[in-house]
Amino acid sequence: MNRIKDLTWLFFINMFISTFTFGGGYVVITMIRKYFVEKKEYFDEEELMKIAAISQSSPGAIAINMSALSGYRVAGKSGLLISCVAAILPPLFILSIVSAIYSIIRDNALINAVLKGMEAGVAALIIDLLVDMYAMIVKEKQLLFILITPIVFVLNYFFQINVAVLIILCVFVCVAKVYMKQRSKKI
Repeated sequence: MNRIKDLTWLFFINMFISTFTFGGGYVVITMIRKYFVEKKEYFDEEELMKIAAISQSSPGAIAINMSALSGYRVAGKSGLLISCVAAILPPLFILSIVSAIYSIIRDNALINAVLKGMEAGVAALIIDLLVDMYAMIVKEKQLLFILITPIVFVLNYFFQINVAVLIILCVFVCVAKVYMKQRSKKI
């Protein structure tokens, strides 16, 4: 009975998150934190950040990946399947309607104003998420990780270095750090 209750909850919470979360995958992280970590305590903040990292580095939409991994963490393969379906249905339905009436809403001032307001809300949620993620990095008290974030921001924003190049460089730096750490243990 408990498994059916969990699967039902997963379906409806992922439908809810997918329906009312505008702005992409990073906004979904805050919603998953609220419902999966804070309310239901299915996993903790550290697990959420791992799920977010895997979701970002996997092919596909971050929101769908986050739902799938969260569902898998809660109820295994069935949770993954139900979470994916529940996360895909609302955008599919909404986009079908928008496509059908696009010419009507394209020039509507009220709808454009609502969308601008949603942009501001999404920006606030993303900034809140970034502050929380950086606070978790600072808690680890590793100077390299604390410095990487502002350095990458400066390199991208002021020097327009491609994000893909910066990610690859960060991977090499982190791999080198692990290699040096393991090498020092052997000596």
